[in-house]
Amino acid sequence: MSVIYNRVALIGLGLIASSMVHAMRRAGLAGEIVGTSRSAETRAIAREIGLCDHIAETAAEAADGADLVVLCVPVGAMGAVAAEIAPVLKAGATVSDVGSVKQAVIDAVAPHLPDTVHFVPAHPLAGTEQSGPRSGFAELFDNRWCLIVPGDADADAVARLRGLWEGMGSFVETMEADHHDLVLAVTSHTPHLIAYTMVGVADDLRRVTDSEVVKYSAAGFRDFTRIAASDPTMWRDVFLNNKEATLEILGRFTEELFALQRAIRQGDGDMLHDYFTHTRAIRRGIIEAGQDTDAPNFGRAPKKT
Repeated sequence: MSVIYNRVALIGLGLIASSMVHAMRRAGLAGEIVGTSRSAETRAIAREIGLCDHIAETAAEAADGADLVVLCVPVGAMGAVAAEIAPVLKAGATVSDVGSVKQAVIDAVAPHLPDTVHFVPAHPLAGTEQSGPRSGFAELFDNRWCLIVPGDADADAVARLRGLWEGMGSFVETMEADHHDLVLAVTSHTPHLIAYTMVGVADDLRRVTDSEVVKYSAAGFRDFTRIAASDPTMWRDVFLNNKEATLEILGRFTEELFALQRAIRQGDGDMLHDYFTHTRAIRRGIIEAGQDTDAPNFGRAPKKT
């Protein structure tokens, strides 16, 4: 691979940003990588481990002169960051993000950006429950999907960003913002909310059962606890900024749950068997589509050959 951006600025240095650093270096995609974090402790750790070529003290300092600026902060903070960096963005630069909500990010960021830059939102479907600058690894994006929401952005800027994500190992597709938010409400946001809820229920039961719920956890509950260990700030912002789609899917989930509850109460074994047979077939389809993995992340695409 060859250099795609001479200078890349990463605003926020958590799992995704630190993994981007490793993935870009692995493929030689960036001439210089500059990073920053609002947290002085995070900046200190990033300097200690040599994460970036330079660690800036502020977002504006990091973005100054960058060819690509990627907002890797919680969704609720992106508007303020965009306002801070707007005065220093150089003409022709691309601004992107990695947030798992797209319409709210567009609404918060786009009004602050000058007409001389390209805004190309993106969302890599990859993650673990780990966070911080030490958590990243180059393989995080390998054979994962990255969704780009081009809107009316310049075609060349979109193609260039696509090339970066493909160079970091991802499969890339484009999608409209509203559709993205609905899809992610189904595949990620609502499952996370259910996981948080189930872990809360188990914690209540643990007080009654003297830790037996935790002590005898099977694989299903371990998966719940892994998901519920994700960054609380990030997920708070996700739900607050994708509330319509999440509430729609939660409503549908509640209807399905009530139907199962009724079948169990009434001893309707046929309904339960048919329902589980149907969902089992869906699960098999997910596996056949290459979307299953034992790794602690999601969004795996068919392996590249």
